[in-house]
Amino acid sequence: MDKIKIVFMGTPEFAVSSLKKLVEDKRYDVKAVFTQPDKPIGRKMILTAPPVKIDAELHNIPVFQPDKIRKNQEVYDKLVEIAPDFIVVVAYGKILPKRILDIPKNGCINVHGSLLEKYRGAAPIQWAIANGDKITGVTTMIMDVGMDTGDMLLKAELEISNTDTSESLFHKLSELGSNLLLETLEGLLNKKIEPIKQNHDLATNAPIINKNDGFINWSYPAEKIFNYVRAFTPWPSVYTFFDGKSLKITSCEVIDENLKENHKQGQITEIRKDGFIICTSDKYLLVKRVQLSGSKEMSAGDFCRGHRVQEGFVFSDTVSC
Repeated sequence: MDKIKIVFMGTPEFAVSSLKKLVEDKRYDVKAVFTQPDKPIGRKMILTAPPVKIDAELHNIPVFQPDKIRKNQEVYDKLVEIAPDFIVVVAYGKILPKRILDIPKNGCINVHGSLLEKYRGAAPIQWAIANGDKITGVTTMIMDVGMDTGDMLLKAELEISNTDTSESLFHKLSELGSNLLLETLEGLLNKKIEPIKQNHDLATNAPIINKNDGFINWSYPAEKIFNYVRAFTPWPSVYTFFDGKSLKITSCEVIDENLKENHKQGQITEIRKDGFIICTSDKYLLVKRVQLSGSKEMSAGDFCRGHRVQEGFVFSDTVSC
């Protein structure tokens, strides 16, 4: 029996689990991997390969890294030459044009890190945490020319715990998605899955994260700031400003106490060994770990002692540059 020919398109660590599952399953033959070009990373701007490329090369799979794909004739010709049964797309980072979507015999299948129709877009995992959701999951779909608008195939749910960060949830959903991908491909091949059209009126957007999303407004509720820290660490980080420098908050927890009338939003009300307590719009927040620009991450209590921060200090809501 001939193997099912697959072209895989993906870039970050989130996609690696799905690629591994396809390679390990003897029913499938991954003919090629398309991923984003190598990019400079870190302060030294070292040119670094995407995680999917690294894994593909370990399995001797041909790797292609086009800058552009929409009007790239070489990409189109290569895909026509391969004549895949499926194109599998997992966090590739590029929108495929219709002429590519039409190439595979059985369609282009996408693994998306949310329960559609909720959270279409580039950052569904981060926004699920930031918005305080308790349930998330993965959806497989048949791709069309829109942004996550294709017909849904299968879904798998996952509970979000209070200890989950975007990093931990990425790993959980990556594994969940890779298993759902195999189940989806098998179901399609055996004609046991009926695609379901999305209700576009129910759709919500999960836009790409930018630097300003991490800036703390101390008039936010404590729970919102806590969720933002879990969602936006390490990128873009959640930060305020101290002495003209950005101060990242990398760990915190909500203290369920009523606010006192004499405390201001953004004011440090107590400095303890394990951190400092700060006033928000509705409750107090225990800030446990911080990182001042140009310095290493440290205990928030050590930061206060090292910089002689006193109880009563108020962080400003004004962005400093």
